[in-house]
Amino acid sequence: LSSPTGCLANADTAEDANVARNNGAEGIGLTRTEHMFFSSAKRIAAIRRMIAASELQSEQVRVQALQELVGYQREDFEGIFKAMDGLPVTIRLLDPPLHEFLPHEGAALDNLCAELAKELKVKDDQVKARLQALHEANPMMGFRGCRLGIVHPEITEMQVKAIISAAINVGKTGVLADPHIMVPLVGTFEELKLQKEVAQAIADKLIEES
Repeated sequence: LSSPTGCLANADTAEDANVARNNGAEGIGLTRTEHMFFSSAKRIAAIRRMIAASELQSEQVRVQALQELVGYQREDFEGIFKAMDGLPVTIRLLDPPLHEFLPHEGAALDNLCAELAKELKVKDDQVKARLQALHEANPMMGFRGCRLGIVHPEITEMQVKAIISAAINVGKTGVLADPHIMVPLVGTFEELKLQKEVAQAIADKLIEES
């Protein structure tokens, strides 16, 4: 006996999720969180500050940038969960290499380095050298996916915090959120184990506090 094939959508915004549901989607099979950071100048600026602060070990700026990003992502996830009320939503943690969030050369890179250097209280050349060092000849095989979250667990923590807190918030209004977290580009069991431990700890804490 054959059975009808269900359809899951790709959606990165509440608007896309609403369109998908109105057209019969039975959930979201992939939400690409990196797309959310490009949706406004404030968002891309925040992730660039986070990257530079992490590379130059500026804890205060890094924490501030992560707090800002949590707010943006929480807002996005709340909208998606409301649109998909009762349906599954698979959310992929940050996947692309960090240099894809940065201008590669020219005036755009110089201006960014000058802005970040002023905020981080270092020289422009220091910022530029660290950001240029992130560039990879073959980013498809390099420092991306779960490897980002393993080296920078604060990124995974920020995203999981946004996902779970969004689910808790909409749940208080009667919306049934069904989030599924995808860890990208896992190559070994140990990689998955490390990322699951980070995600589980954040989720358990938030659920207990709610």
